[in-house]
Amino acid sequence: MAAVRATEIMVAAASRELRDGEVVVVGIGLPLMACFLAKRTHAPRLISLSEIGVINSDAKDTPVGVADPRNFYRATCRSSFLDIMGLNLHRGIVDVGVLGALEADGFGNINTTLIKDEEGNIRYWNGSAGGNDTASLAKRVILIVRHDKRKLPKTLAHLTSPGFVQGRSREQLSLRGGGPSRLITDKAVIGFDPQTHQATLVSVHPEIELADVVESTGFELKIPGDVKVTALPTPEDLRLLREELDPNDLYLGRRKARS
Repeated sequence: MAAVRATEIMVAAASRELRDGEVVVVGIGLPLMACFLAKRTHAPRLISLSEIGVINSDAKDTPVGVADPRNFYRATCRSSFLDIMGLNLHRGIVDVGVLGALEADGFGNINTTLIKDEEGNIRYWNGSAGGNDTASLAKRVILIVRHDKRKLPKTLAHLTSPGFVQGRSREQLSLRGGGPSRLITDKAVIGFDPQTHQATLVSVHPEIELADVVESTGFELKIPGDVKVTALPTPEDLRLLREELDPNDLYLGRRKARS
């Protein structure tokens, strides 16, 4: 079997954070792969919701976006953005949001709106869509982001969706959701201190040095004394990812892992 790729470690780590029977709002890309992997392995009763209203899809041929009809395959229901936001997130029944981001800071705040280059030029992206509602209202949030200083800066170029803004608690921010619980990257798994809400290292991926993780992080990262090594995907995880969930390497390919 081919060597395990960073994207596969990220997806497997995120899938392990999902529990059977939970209601999950999931974004496209690696978040979608993590959700599908969890449903195929340890969480068959997990309920997945996409922001445009697709519920419990068994996506065929790896959809390229949330509106790709392949994302509707075998879905329990195809409703609307309003249903997912209003009847699920705003009603308080969503357990987990799984989101990607352009940037994430040390308090789990995320930017999906714009990036700036060194000359100050701005490039705009998709913005919030359902990300702000998910980050604000899900009982916990899992972020999946590539690990370098540009993607994990001390200060975001734009705050699109809140985590623990300026280190404040969710109660202080008047947000009903529990906030970010995990930030999963291609180097490590990061949690958030329950008291200070500061990003705290949970585990480092195999063959990644702790010094590399620290050097690649733009914000201050709390390092506990018992940092573990992230578990690799199982052989069955890899078979599912490579043969059934993303056989064409749309999200898991080597080029994608380095982008």
